[in-house]
Amino acid sequence: MEVENLTTTVTEFVLLGLTQSPELKYLLFLVFFLVYLMTWLSNLTIIIVVITNSHLHIPMYFFLANLAFIDINDSSVTAVKLLWDLASQTKTISFSWCIIQIFLFHFTGGAGVFLLVVMAVDWYGAIHKPLHYLTIMNQGVCTGLVIGSWLGGFAHSIVQTALIIQLPFCGPNILDNFYCDVPQVIKLACVNTYLVELLMVSNSGLLLAFIFLILLISYSIILVKIRKHVTDGKHKALSTCAVQIIGMSLIFIPEIFIYDRPFKKLSVDKIVSVTYALITPMLNPIIYTLRNAEMKNVIWRLMRRILFSRRK
Repeated sequence: MEVENLTTTVTEFVLLGLTQSPELKYLLFLVFFLVYLMTWLSNLTIIIVVITNSHLHIPMYFFLANLAFIDINDSSVTAVKLLWDLASQTKTISFSWCIIQIFLFHFTGGAGVFLLVVMAVDWYGAIHKPLHYLTIMNQGVCTGLVIGSWLGGFAHSIVQTALIIQLPFCGPNILDNFYCDVPQVIKLACVNTYLVELLMVSNSGLLLAFIFLILLISYSIILVKIRKHVTDGKHKALSTCAVQIIGMSLIFIPEIFIYDRPFKKLSVDKIVSVTYALITPMLNPIIYTLRNAEMKNVIWRLMRRILFSRRK
């Protein structure tokens, strides 16, 4: 079929969502509203705590606050549309907004992935060069690394959306998902998308798998160095490293499952999508603060200060 003989007639897509049951939709709305609310409250708390406490103005907490900012934005890209559809019983999204959602989802998601790489580099520097760590990871370097993460996410997202936009869509227009994403949208194109799918897998799946492998190797080296060379605070360092591995795995493993294979529908795809699009942004603050005594103490002090000020 010739691409030039086709015109884009699809103006909107129909999202099948998570369920077709009207009764279950209201329950899901309540569940995901609470998830989204917790995502905002927990991540916003981290951002406020880091900004308002000068002794937390060090690279680790600076990157953690930026990860919290990314989690808020990443979750909002999918959660707002999902909640609106569940509450209003609407199922459609315009072609333009679908493309914008794909762009924003991969923009924030890509920035988050690259920031995890930065956090691994930061942790390696703290363990490998403790005496020169703050000199090497100064404010300018940290800011540059965060900007680089966003630029990396932007470049990744531009490639994703550019490959989608150039495809003709003339029907059908039903997406079996609760948001627009590449694996579902690409299957609705009116041409053979085999080559485009390979490019998509290379840009998303293989890149994710490669970065995940590099991070696993890096953290393995860090763990070995901690066990052999760190004496003071060894338990805290091992706990911090283990927490970062858990947080990293919750992001990479579901995404690799979705993007690092041919774009064929599996029954668990929606569950996996919910995990990394909605649940992980809520869990990240818990994971990264659960074993961080300093952050927990500051948060408790802030909460007590707020409660006592209201009682007066």
